[in-house]
Amino acid sequence: MTQIVGHRGGRNLWPENSLTGFRNVLGTGIDAVEFDVHLSDAGELLVIHDATLDRTAEGSGPVRLVTPEQRRSLRLKDSADTIPTLAEVLAVLGEGNCHLHVELKSDENGAPYSGLPERVAATLTRFGLTGRSHMTSFSLDVLDACRAAAPAIPRLCSINHKSAQALGLEETLTAAADRAEIIAVERSLLAEQWDAVLAIVPLDRLGAWVPNTDEDIGFWLERRTGYLTSDDPVLALAMRDKLARSA
Repeated sequence: MTQIVGHRGGRNLWPENSLTGFRNVLGTGIDAVEFDVHLSDAGELLVIHDATLDRTAEGSGPVRLVTPEQRRSLRLKDSADTIPTLAEVLAVLGEGNCHLHVELKSDENGAPYSGLPERVAATLTRFGLTGRSHMTSFSLDVLDACRAAAPAIPRLCSINHKSAQALGLEETLTAAADRAEIIAVERSLLAEQWDAVLAIVPLDRLGAWVPNTDEDIGFWLERRTGYLTSDDPVLALAMRDKLARSA
């Protein structure tokens, strides 16, 4: 059965990467939750997608420059929530039994954060969640660093048109399959290169992201990819149940 993953906590339903979203998504019966981690210059692990504040928070500038004092008062847009730390997110998600797809992000210049894999792995270990987690990245180098820092924690490699350009799709897939247990491919690239992807990645290790409509979700469920990551996990779960009843 395809595993349904809530992208950024289910950002079409609640503010993305918010504690409100993470609390609510636990009640849906979701299989896994995806979220993003940056490292601030102050040493905090901050759960937010972009390397800058402008799109999702009531502020501007690089995430890495946010101080602990600013973080505690800086609201997410259209929300009473502030930017959560990784520890705060794990305290919420640890109450459920879903898996965690923890994406390690880069700074505003596109550079990986030094020490981030070690810090994330240590925090997952402290909360006893290593057995329910994947450390994820688009970067093969970051995945190598994750494997070196925490070989027991499985990994997920995300691939889109941009990340496949440097090596080419087949070499990228081969390198990813060597480094990660799950290979998550952006849906338009996956549709274009379905046969080429399946020649390298088996269905049970393959993820599709990020379908959000009935038609799109149904299309990928019928393809039986191992994982489907959606901004609307409630819809994706309902579609999966509907298809199961009609089978």
